[in-house]
Parts: sequence; C-alpha cells; structure tokens
Amino acid sequence: MSQYFSIHPVNPQRRLIKQAVEMIKQGALVVYPTDSCYAFGCHLGDKEALDRIRRIRQVDEKHNFTLVCRDLSELSNYAYVDNTMFRLLRNYTPGPFTFILRASKEVPRRMQVAKRKTIGLRIPDHPVALDLLEALGEPLMSSTLILPGDETPMTDPEDMRARLAHQVDLIIDGGNCGFEPTTVVNMVDSSYNILRQGKGEFNLA
Repeated sequence: MSQYFSIHPVNPQRRLIKQAVEMIKQGALVVYPTDSCYAFGCHLGDKEALDRIRRIRQVDEKHNFTLVCRDLSELSNYAYVDNTMFRLLRNYTPGPFTFILRASKEVPRRMQVAKRKTIGLRIPDHPVALDLLEALGEPLMSSTLILPGDETPMTDPEDMRARLAHQVDLIIDGGNCGFEPTTVVNMVDSSYNILRQGKGEFNLA
C-alpha cells in the first residue's frame, strides 16, 4: 500500500519533502506534481524502479524516459550543450518543456535512445518538484503519469490513490497541475523541431 503525502503546492513542507527524498534514495517509485502534469519519478539509475514504470505504463524498452533537473548547470552535466543551445535553454527554463539532447557519459545507458545516444531533459517550474530535486541533489528519472488506455495524464490525486495504491510507493498530492504534457523539442541537430506540442509555446524562428 502506497503512502500519501499532501504537500502545499506553493510552500512545500520541508519535513515531507525530506521524507519523500529519503524514500526515493531507498528505491521508492513516487508520483509527484510538475508544472505540466503529474509524473512518475525514481532515483537516477534505479533499474528496478525503471522497470516498474514500464510495467505500469505497459511500454517497451524503446520508451523515452526524462531526466528532470533542478537547473541549467545540472542539465549540462548530462547532455552536450554548446553556447547557442545554452542561451536558448535559458530562455525556456524552468518551464513545461522536454529537450531532446545528446546524452553525456553521465547518463545511464539504459535511459538513452540506443542508436542516437540521446536523452530527454527538463527543468520544471513547480515548487514541489524543485524542492524534491534540491533536497535529492541530483536529477529524477521520470515519465508522464498516463496509464494504459488513457488519452491524457491523470490529474486527481485521489484517483491516483485508488488506481496506483499497490503499484507505487508514494503519491504526492500537490494540487491540480493540469493534464497537458510538456512540449518536446528536438535539439540534437542544428535545425530544431517540435516532436510533441504540449503546454509550452516554443518559438522555432
């Protein structure tokens, strides 16, 4: 049976954030709020938790996971980012965007898209997510909280509790954060393109 924390969406309780982080460090699979929608999150490199997400979402090993970072300096540790990219990323972070970038050697191989060695990275604009990342001191491996058969991500924490109580270790209720996923922007090549239009508006001009 999963635990359930109600954390204030603007002023997160430090005690609960600390408890959640300790659980993540011990291998917990958590549900947490972001600035676009709720997401699954687990410790970086935790293969068992990663496999649990795949089973819950019923996706194969080609599914793209995202590294959720606290700031740009952390993001640049896990991807190859030149000066032009960095300036562009600075304009759109934090925010509801996932950027597909060339993965650095710091990214666990199982998280990369095998042939291209790419990774999705994002910096959320949500106090609960940012406090979790700050307390954790490293990125979260993450995936959108959308279940098999659903067309949109889950939005109601009580519904999550009912459907996921025996599949995840912790559900963090951070209030309503919408159901639109992030906008996914491919920045691997010099000509950037939008792979998925979501909540964020990205100007390609």
